[in-house]
Amino acid sequence: MEALPHASLISVHSQDDRLTVAGRGAWTSDYADELELAVDDTVRTYGNAKGVKIDLAGVERMDTFGAVLLERLRRAFAGGGAEPKVDGLSPRYAVLIDEMARMGKDPLPPKRRHEAILERFGHEVVNVLKDALALLNFVGATVAAIGRVLLRPKTFRFTSMVNQLDRVGFRAVPIILLITFLIGCILAQQGIFNFRRFGADIYVVDMVGVLVLRELGVLIVSIMIAGRSGSAYTAELGSMRMREEIDALRVMGFDPIEVLVVPRLLALIIALPLLTFLGSMAAILGAGLVSWGYGGITPDVFLDRLKQAIDLDQFKVGMYKAPFMAATIGIVACMEGMRVGGSAESLGEHTTASVVKAIFLVIVMDGVFAMFFAAIDM
Repeated sequence: MEALPHASLISVHSQDDRLTVAGRGAWTSDYADELELAVDDTVRTYGNAKGVKIDLAGVERMDTFGAVLLERLRRAFAGGGAEPKVDGLSPRYAVLIDEMARMGKDPLPPKRRHEAILERFGHEVVNVLKDALALLNFVGATVAAIGRVLLRPKTFRFTSMVNQLDRVGFRAVPIILLITFLIGCILAQQGIFNFRRFGADIYVVDMVGVLVLRELGVLIVSIMIAGRSGSAYTAELGSMRMREEIDALRVMGFDPIEVLVVPRLLALIIALPLLTFLGSMAAILGAGLVSWGYGGITPDVFLDRLKQAIDLDQFKVGMYKAPFMAATIGIVACMEGMRVGGSAESLGEHTTASVVKAIFLVIVMDGVFAMFFAAIDM
């Protein structure tokens, strides 16, 4: 048997290649220096032992510091090829010792690597499918709410719809007229500039008339409404979600979709065709002024050529698209607003997503309608 200088805390008994390390006293931070020195001396002196037993029956108290040193002692002997056996430990310290034993043994998280293109593509496809499913579910809930309103007309909030119609319709007229007027001016200027090379200046009237009435009029207005009114819908409903006003409506027995979504949606469906008409007229007016000032095409000639280039079907195509695009914008905007969480960051993310998704779907719908009307020769 050999004794260490720090026998008050650790004593070692050696027989052949078998080693018994006995702990005593208080293994706490109060005796930190002495205990750490004792552990280091034990490891340095007996680190090559073939069999080790650690007896802790004499340890009266232990804290985290003592548990860390015990684990250091155990790992030092284990690293030399002798897995120590710990005996005599008070049950009340078992959780502490187990926690120290787990330290540093959990596998390190894998290093982040750039995801493979196919993997990222797969994630995006799954996210798109989830969004499509959520949109389909929201469309169903909205249609059901509209059905309930039709069965019980007295429950419809007409005042709310009129208020929304004023906000998304009448107040949007100035900016819609300005932007579409400028678009018409630009189309006419570019058309005249390029057609003049072929001596076909007059055909700019045909191009502007067909393009504005069939495609650009409704498309530009829809994109602007998605950015202006769609984002406002999302922000309003999102703020109500954050303030738990929507939950309060449910508690009072009201359907939030019937109270909040249906009036907004119907207001948008009414307003967008009217704005499309006004925007198309403003674009044609801008094109006529540029054609007169830049291309020398007088208003009489412009109007006469316009009558020859377009017919009622061109106007109908653009107007048929408007309610469907309005419904798409309204449903996407309200759905994103109802999905807002409890933070300002979530509100910003869903407002951005609302505008991006609405514009994307509007452009996709425009392409689908273009193929449909081409198929029916309209």
